[in-house]
Amino acid sequence: MNEADLIQTSKNTNQKGNAVQSPWSKPVDEITELLSVKPEYGLTSDEVKKRRKKYGANELRKHEPKNIWLILLDQFKSLIILLLGVASILAFLFGEKVEGASILAVILINAAIGFFTELRAIRSMEALYSLTQVNARVRRDGQVREIPAMEIVPGDVVVIESGDVISADLRVLESNKLQSDESALTGESVPVSKQIDQLPGETPLAERKNILYKGTAVTRGSGAGVVFASGMHTELGQISSLVQETKEEETPLEKRLDKLGHRLIGVTLIIAVFVAFSGIMAGKDLFLMIETGIALAVATIPEGLPIVATIALAKGMQTMAKRNALINKLSSVETLGATSIICTDKTGTLTENKMTARKYLLSIGMIDVVNDHTIKFLLNEEAIIPSEHFTLKEALEVGILCNNATFDDDKSDHASGDPLEIALLEAGRMAGMSRVELLDIYPEVREEAFDPDIKMMATFHENNDRYRLAVKGAPEAVIAVSQKISTENGVVSLEEKDKEWWLKQNDRLAEQGFRLLALATGDLEQAHDVKPYNDLTLIGLVCLADPPRHDVKPAIEQCKSAGIKIVMVTGDHQATARSIAQAVNLVEDEDMNVIQGSSLEKTIELTRDEKQEILSTAIFARVSPKQKLNLIDLHQKAGDIVAMTGDGVNDAPALKKADIGIAMGQRGTQVAREAADMVLQDDSLATIVAAVEQGRVIFGNIRRFVYYLLSCNVSEVLVVGLASMVGAPLPILPLQILFLNLVTDIFPALALGVGIGEKNVLDRPPRSPEESIMEKKHWMGVVVYGLIITVSVLCALYIALEVFRMPKVQSVTISFMTLAFAQLWHVFNMRGWRTNIFKNEITMNRYVWGALLLCVALVLSAIYIPGLSDVLQVTNPGLKGWTLALVLSAVPLFLGQFIKEFGSKNEKIVESFDI
Repeated sequence: MNEADLIQTSKNTNQKGNAVQSPWSKPVDEITELLSVKPEYGLTSDEVKKRRKKYGANELRKHEPKNIWLILLDQFKSLIILLLGVASILAFLFGEKVEGASILAVILINAAIGFFTELRAIRSMEALYSLTQVNARVRRDGQVREIPAMEIVPGDVVVIESGDVISADLRVLESNKLQSDESALTGESVPVSKQIDQLPGETPLAERKNILYKGTAVTRGSGAGVVFASGMHTELGQISSLVQETKEEETPLEKRLDKLGHRLIGVTLIIAVFVAFSGIMAGKDLFLMIETGIALAVATIPEGLPIVATIALAKGMQTMAKRNALINKLSSVETLGATSIICTDKTGTLTENKMTARKYLLSIGMIDVVNDHTIKFLLNEEAIIPSEHFTLKEALEVGILCNNATFDDDKSDHASGDPLEIALLEAGRMAGMSRVELLDIYPEVREEAFDPDIKMMATFHENNDRYRLAVKGAPEAVIAVSQKISTENGVVSLEEKDKEWWLKQNDRLAEQGFRLLALATGDLEQAHDVKPYNDLTLIGLVCLADPPRHDVKPAIEQCKSAGIKIVMVTGDHQATARSIAQAVNLVEDEDMNVIQGSSLEKTIELTRDEKQEILSTAIFARVSPKQKLNLIDLHQKAGDIVAMTGDGVNDAPALKKADIGIAMGQRGTQVAREAADMVLQDDSLATIVAAVEQGRVIFGNIRRFVYYLLSCNVSEVLVVGLASMVGAPLPILPLQILFLNLVTDIFPALALGVGIGEKNVLDRPPRSPEESIMEKKHWMGVVVYGLIITVSVLCALYIALEVFRMPKVQSVTISFMTLAFAQLWHVFNMRGWRTNIFKNEITMNRYVWGALLLCVALVLSAIYIPGLSDVLQVTNPGLKGWTLALVLSAVPLFLGQFIKEFGSKNEKIVESFDI
């Protein structure tokens, strides 16, 4: 169970709309009187109509499908998109319709890609939310009827059987071995036995054994309950409200892109004014320089950034979908790559949510049960055959006989009943024993049902002319009534000192996180009219646990190597949490500190040292939903990017609060999936690791193409700016600038954006949350690359004009071509400096080669297609012109590769060129 108050409002259930206050503290007769219902008759049809008007439908607030227009509008909520929009308007105002239309096309293409990708993801998520219609059996007008669960009203008497999903909050009226699985609500992996007796008013939620909660499942028995809360007034509804009140965090990528956009605004204005002013002062045409200033301002804004970022993220979403991770928002893909903390639930996330028998403590010693590819029973680390050891065989048989679970020996997943009893049947199957076969040998003639007061259960079985008694229960209870103990050499007396030893062993094993049952037997002359719990023979203790998932341990190791801290946040016991943490190597033994959820109750009042202890701790037990929110908030304020995994209703508020919420698709509840940013369809932590890797690759790709775009755009600014300052002809005209932006800003950048990335991204620590897409060192590299390209272009222009004495239009064409090809070859400078010059993430990217071929074709079309060449004011450069352009355009490539190769020996030199 989580803390006493599952959420802050749970202590009193926040019962405004409830028909009865604190129903667990009132006797059954008072409850039914307050609800004006006779349990054996139920409500009348007329009364149901009245109550439905008063209380409404029995449903949670519906998950409203995201409006299609809002999805479209979201695509324009970007500062860079705003800048492009302004640039497009300015182009139209100055009569440059081609430029304006080109920029507008970029905006619309970006919006279309983002819109359809996100729409598909959102609709896929909504498909997960669509659940089949749940029905319930209620007593109305003296008859049991099956009705849609949403039609239930307070006062309805619900008939319950094993396997039912509870559709409203019920006060138990009848209980026949009734148990419910409340793990989705409380985090407890063991079913809770239900009773009808009243409880004290201050009883915490998980100990209200006379209440059945909406969204939980009946695992055993039958009974009936009266509805005292429906819809949003149930415990499930209260948590759903808390989810809706939790503020959703802006993703790191959104923050980074917005920050980059703000920087570009200032740079854009400065460039436009400077270039226009310097050209005018040099005597150039006023309108031409204003037009050039605007063109360069537009060039400074990387038009391809929104498109390429959107496509890169969309590809990431598709890749993750193939890996069983469904993501509902583009930017969430990159968020995982920045994750530094993963807060994970225990039950169903780190563990199987399935109890198994792990050890048997018998008179012959401790026997370990191992099911790792091959099934083994180990005594002193040596495999033994159960049938050859009397006490082990007897323990397994008693566990099978004193049992009400059903089990398919061929398909162990086809089982129903108490998970502890299923675990005992599974242990028997592993030893080659079948309940059906055992009952043929020892037919059951009587059962003494489990009694919560004495904490034991017994079954009587024919054994020739006598009866075999099989007993299981709480160790302290069974040991107390046992007089003898079974050994390999027969039955011997159980002395008081022996009982003390067994009780100490029980405490020791409980501290290790095991749930324990004692097994005992007896030999009787008759099965009826005898008390079962007298003169028992103790067989031993069975240690049960919810085992870790097989894929968790390697996933945690990968996270450690990636510098990601895993934090277990569970509602379970401290000992259980510590045991699972040890089993999956969550932390080293010396760091095995466990903090109780109560320490997270009022984090605002904590001292600095107390906060630091919480931030350095990896295991938290007995944590409520509100306390999870406080823990996430502490880590976020400390500068961490927090991911939260979970599957239960109790996880939903934290899933929404976290930077990225990750819900389990197989075990996850509807409420958890609605609150999450990502749903794991295979419930595997290994899928999270794959998502982290993909997120890091995507951020690297985004940084790579932004670096490429800006270095290309800086070269354009410097080429025009320097030429204007010295009074030389413009090496590239305004429309040519926009043409190159559409070519180099989109296709090569797009190829970089969808690359496979470097292979060692998980061997590095996560990025700092404060780290920008472009750090200071990257801006230095951008300027250096821009200068190298600029010098090549200006040299080409000078040689064409002054050496070859070519006409101005032909010379400008050569400088235009030199700039175009220099930018295209520059894409190969985007490799990581630690990679091989010929075999790296750029040269192995088939999209890069495709983009280069396309761009070369577009440049050739600009020169040789009539009409287009006239618009761009270019002409055939001739053989000399082609030679000059190709040679000088290759200079930046060779210098860039030289820097990276030289820098591999001197990291300080290459730091600015490392992407």
